[in-house]
Amino acid sequence: MATKFIFFTGGVVSSLGKGIACSSLGLLLKSRGFSVTILKLDPYINVDPGTMSPYQHGEVYVTEDGAETDLDLGHYERFIDSDMSRLNNTTTGQIYYNVIQKERRGDYLGATVQVIPHVTDAIKSHITKVADETQSDIVIVEIGGTVGDIESLPFLEALRQFRLQNAPEDTLVVHLTLVPFVAAADELKTKPTQHSVMRLREIGIQADVLLCRTDRILDEGLKEKIGLFCNVSPDAVKTALDVKTIYEVPLQYARSGFDELVIKRLNLPDRPRRIDALEQKITRYKNVKREIEIAICGKYVSLQDAYKSIIESFVHAGMENDVHVKLRWINTEELEETGLTDQLRGCGGILVPGGFGERGIEGKLMAIRHARENKIPFLGICLGLQCASIEFARNVLSLEQANSTEFNPDTPDPVIHLMESQKDISEKGGTMRLGSYPCILTEDTLAQKAYGQKEIRERHRHRWEFNNAYRERFEANGMRISGVSPDGTLVEMIELANHPWFVGCQFHPELKSRLSKAHPLFRDFVAAALQYETVRNHNIHAR
Repeated sequence: MATKFIFFTGGVVSSLGKGIACSSLGLLLKSRGFSVTILKLDPYINVDPGTMSPYQHGEVYVTEDGAETDLDLGHYERFIDSDMSRLNNTTTGQIYYNVIQKERRGDYLGATVQVIPHVTDAIKSHITKVADETQSDIVIVEIGGTVGDIESLPFLEALRQFRLQNAPEDTLVVHLTLVPFVAAADELKTKPTQHSVMRLREIGIQADVLLCRTDRILDEGLKEKIGLFCNVSPDAVKTALDVKTIYEVPLQYARSGFDELVIKRLNLPDRPRRIDALEQKITRYKNVKREIEIAICGKYVSLQDAYKSIIESFVHAGMENDVHVKLRWINTEELEETGLTDQLRGCGGILVPGGFGERGIEGKLMAIRHARENKIPFLGICLGLQCASIEFARNVLSLEQANSTEFNPDTPDPVIHLMESQKDISEKGGTMRLGSYPCILTEDTLAQKAYGQKEIRERHRHRWEFNNAYRERFEANGMRISGVSPDGTLVEMIELANHPWFVGCQFHPELKSRLSKAHPLFRDFVAAALQYETVRNHNIHAR
């Protein structure tokens, strides 16, 4: 069977959810027995998002092979339960970088290098490379941005050419657009969608399917109107309805027959869809009555996309613990100014996520100390482990000036210091310790109990590490080293021996949590928070 290509474009406004749409369709097609991969084409000129501010881009998602990619790759992995790689995300920056390298080598034989055909050829080549190297039945391609953006034009032109150069039954274009409800008129308005599709057609691309993002069902009359003005059949106008959890989207698509339409248009064998387990999981989760609140203590809390994978990991962990996890966002810069006051009162757990730079660090240390001294379940991720180490050194080991050399290069007690392999690196992009590395767990620890095995592999993104010169003093005073690299030189996990659940990890467990299986650390963290709340409520009622 020839590889089939499904292209997703977006119109009207950004943030309509192309990544979720791609992932949901991918899940449905995979449930029918097809092998599926998803490619994100990002229109920015950065080579990758690794050096971009979270306020600009949101989370940087790291793949198994160490690529720093768009956060949508996290959705792809969580929905279709397959590992992505650096192949699954390319940017305008990468495309131009490769074209210029070829020009410098003389590969173009004296030709004037232009957007057409050289840049568009490079884009098409990458799309086919993904198909060839993954050996997938179906490649779903998400084109970032919205139609009309100047940055997206090379990708859209490449799409136009790609369709011409492949058999009609091997490509499909899905356009995600907005049908807003205007309260003053008390009706849904189709004009934004009409103009979006018109803009796409001006570029030379005719959408085959319209996914209409809306907060209410489109009736048949509206579908006929949209189909007439957008040159698609009414049955190809699908409602992309707002839902309570993104994991309902595949179920909603299935009810609308979206995947059946795709199979028919691409001339794919009509295999049975198997999503009963997902339906049961979502139904059960929607009927859960219990709620637990966990505090996220970070400095990017005003843009929660910076912690997207952490948010979704708590959804997965909630599903497995039959509880809705409510997140309380704590700005650690504000903690430094106001003190703890009541900001952490009532929380069943405290999480300190990853990050870079000194801003907000003292607030994180305050939150960690509160968790340690009050026996509140705690999870520290990457920088969170490092902050937990600094807090322990200052307040348990009495090393009052303990710090990380990232924040204070002249600290007399550098309990966190720059990795040896990072000391001669000057370029910032793509040079951290990135990707999947093995870790050996210590017997009879919370870590080993969570994973249920001795050796694990987790994804990293850091330059600083725990300073082994302090290892013996930490362990002698109750901080267990519960995970190390196979050669024993890198501390990967720590935990408190005299605490119900206090764990720090140098890696990013949120990057490997899936809809089909919550990450064991998040699962056990939420379970510990539930236990803590049970004991706390019992003590309150016993007074």
